[in-house]
Amino acid sequence: MAVYNPSEIEKKWQAYWESNETYKVDIDPSKPKFYVLDMFPYPSGAGLHVGHPLGYIASDIYSRYKKLKGFNVLHPMGFDSFGLPAEQYAIQTGQHPAITTEKNIETYIGQMKNIGFGYDWSREIRTSSPEYYKWTQWIFMQLFNSWYNKDTDRAEDIETLEALFAQGGSAAAHAVCDDELPEFTAAEWNALSEDDKYKTTLDYRLTYLSESMVNFCPELGMVLSNDEVKDGVSERGGYPVIQKKMRQWMMRITAYCDRLIDGLENVDWSHSLKEQQKNWIGRSQGASVKFPVAESALLKERGFEGKVEVFTTRIDTIYGVSFMVLAPEHEWVDTLTTPEQKDAIEAYKLETQKRSELDRMSDVKTVSGAFTGSYCVNPVNGEQVPIWIADYVLAGYGTGAVMAVPSGDQRDWNFAKHFNLPIPAISDAQQNLEEAADASKEGKYINSGMIDGMEYQEAVDTLINWIEANKVGKGKINYRLRDAVFARQRYWGEPVPVYFKENGLPYLVDESDLPIVLPEIDEYKPTETGEPPLGRAKDWKYKGKYEYEMSTMPGWAGSSWYWYRYMDAKNEDAFASKEALDYWQDVDLYVGGTEHATGHLLYSRFWNKFLKDKGFVKQEEFAKKLINQGMIQGRSSFVYRVKNTEIPTFVSFGLRKEYDTQRLHVDVNIVDNDILDVEAFKTTRIDVPANSEFILENGKYHCGSEVEKMSKSKYNVVNPDILVDRYGADTLRLYEMFLGPLTEAKPWDTKGIEGTSRFLKKLWRLFFDQNGESLLVDEKATPEELKALHKAIKKVGSDIETFSFNTSVSTFMICVNELTDLKCHKKEILELLLVVISPYAPHIAEELWAKIGNEEGSITSQEYPDFNEEYLKESDIEYPIQIGGKVRVKLNFPAETGKEEIEKVVLANADVIKWMDGKPLRKIIVVPKKIVNIVV
Repeated sequence: MAVYNPSEIEKKWQAYWESNETYKVDIDPSKPKFYVLDMFPYPSGAGLHVGHPLGYIASDIYSRYKKLKGFNVLHPMGFDSFGLPAEQYAIQTGQHPAITTEKNIETYIGQMKNIGFGYDWSREIRTSSPEYYKWTQWIFMQLFNSWYNKDTDRAEDIETLEALFAQGGSAAAHAVCDDELPEFTAAEWNALSEDDKYKTTLDYRLTYLSESMVNFCPELGMVLSNDEVKDGVSERGGYPVIQKKMRQWMMRITAYCDRLIDGLENVDWSHSLKEQQKNWIGRSQGASVKFPVAESALLKERGFEGKVEVFTTRIDTIYGVSFMVLAPEHEWVDTLTTPEQKDAIEAYKLETQKRSELDRMSDVKTVSGAFTGSYCVNPVNGEQVPIWIADYVLAGYGTGAVMAVPSGDQRDWNFAKHFNLPIPAISDAQQNLEEAADASKEGKYINSGMIDGMEYQEAVDTLINWIEANKVGKGKINYRLRDAVFARQRYWGEPVPVYFKENGLPYLVDESDLPIVLPEIDEYKPTETGEPPLGRAKDWKYKGKYEYEMSTMPGWAGSSWYWYRYMDAKNEDAFASKEALDYWQDVDLYVGGTEHATGHLLYSRFWNKFLKDKGFVKQEEFAKKLINQGMIQGRSSFVYRVKNTEIPTFVSFGLRKEYDTQRLHVDVNIVDNDILDVEAFKTTRIDVPANSEFILENGKYHCGSEVEKMSKSKYNVVNPDILVDRYGADTLRLYEMFLGPLTEAKPWDTKGIEGTSRFLKKLWRLFFDQNGESLLVDEKATPEELKALHKAIKKVGSDIETFSFNTSVSTFMICVNELTDLKCHKKEILELLLVVISPYAPHIAEELWAKIGNEEGSITSQEYPDFNEEYLKESDIEYPIQIGGKVRVKLNFPAETGKEEIEKVVLANADVIKWMDGKPLRKIIVVPKKIVNIVV
């Protein structure tokens, strides 16, 4: 007897796969490789909810399919296991983050195995493992020992920079570095001490120390990324976050701006994702112009004779500049502020500190600022313009200063209106912003000064030539992207492999000393003197005497190269062997969420390009194709509490309008088809006492519902373990795919899973009757049965190749229905059907495959069947015959019958003649393979 018991069957096959290492993969030159990669998860304490497996199921289906198609498929899984939540928990409880992380990972692995993912677990990685982060530290060291050569357009060893300095001084090295570095000759370089030479190179390296503006949370004592700040407070804890200048490690990602943009043409990623990356990098052609600060007694007293440098993409509007705006953090703000304006400036700077850069960039409505009291001089016409500060200008973007042209920029115009500043038109013919914008579109300018009457490009070229000739500026390409902060004042992260000598300069540890392992500390918060948590480590010094770097690497460090470690996860001598790198090369399919579009993916592409420059890998881009899965939204359930009752009273959904109620979220896991488990509600909610009263409808409490983001706060998180226990993993896998197109957002509704469960039971009944007796026969298939099968083979193969997984599930259902109607129990048909369905529902496919006589081996070792077009050809086509607007007759014709023959047969048919009722024929229309329409 054979009864379909998902729980028993799935545990059996999961154990089989594990003991037989079914999904373990090795280098096999006899097969083409295919590398499928999931964006690996951060293991949170909450585990997976049903929204998380969506992309994993899709990639698993694709991996299994490619294996059936003869590819050697690498499909690994690991964990991005350094993270702020574990550190916060450690601060609160004193428990080491490694313990929390290990427990969470085991939960994730259990859930993933429970869903039947075909991962090669022998390659599992964890970014918090010293065996892994040894190589993250090693990559940091390679970056530190490299500079970017503009002439060769790639990163090179620092020794080549020193050789250029020795031969021709700073002018010989066309390096990506800060603009204002001091120049020196070869003779001056060669005369320097070794320490001074080393110190000079620190300004050219791809990772370097710099004073930079960061999101600092005093309560947490640490720097936060933009993603960790929301509405001016920390995402975790809700503590105030301020803007603060700190000495930080930086990564010179800006060296790769052009290659990061241009490389997008060579990958199969979505248009929207590519556009997000291009906009984030923000390449723009323009000019850098220096506005001299106007002389004043105060500035003379302070000994200041600076020039405010701005970058503009609209040098042609320079005659319309009416004020200058500096970022509140600009280094000259204090110097330029007059005593009369000091209080206003200080107050505004304090307010600005409370807003993250992300908030400042996205807020286009708020108008605020303060006047410094100083002026600068427009170099093209000598006019003085006032210098203000405003938070819509960022210190780290461009030069931290903006020349404001109210008649050409909306924000400048809003600012000028708000503070009653002059709004001079670019020309007399352009009286307002709209007219100025229209003129810009036409490319014609009637400006003052040297560009009077010129067209756009001529005006730009003339002005750039003039500012360069007069040494007040130059043409320049600018980028929105800034160098990446590569340090966090936390404990739970990769130690930076750097120590400091007595001269205060940073030096790399010896490669043989890697990994630098996190030391044990007594508490996981900053020291009382403000040092990062690593400052608490006892006797933690390099070689017993040198201070280590106290900051750790950011969360994105370990995730910026992890796909290479999967290729050779246990290698102790390299991050991956040459043999593994040559065979696996790059990722063929990468699946993950859109939230990583401008963070992880940019940093990963940057590191990959660097590794290629240094000859460690061969590919410029690490992922050929990228699919962003859509979000599964939660279906929230609600109860309705009657207000102002002595005993808590809840009224059912259909009766709620008869009372004054308050709507409350309720845990969807105790709601079945909108019916609340009242007893479970009372025992699981501390705010619902046992004596609570419930006003029911027909003896049941009906809940309200609404589609929202799935989150714990809305009690709408559905645990996949519960569904697997109730319906089986195959049902969950099929249902998640059936919800809708992979890349689109879709609401979760547990009610719909019943249909998928019934489908699998119907599939089972093609093989066994209700008593568990076999129905299988070894008879030759009919044309109808072959047609049903081969339609499915063709459609499912096409769907998987185009990631249309939802329509595959529909195809399975149609096929099984057709075979059921045909009473087909033939092994010739059903054996191939199991192979086709196995990527989607691997457990039931394995079980049935074994039960029909394939007891040795796994269905995963089979080949995906080729469809035969001959079986899909129609032999006869049934034509509905419509007479006077209604179908009256149906006639069959061979598929190849022509229109004229069909017309002749139809008009001679006795039933057709009867329905025409003697009326003259006005027209006959034959739609091939569809319908015949007779108009009388």
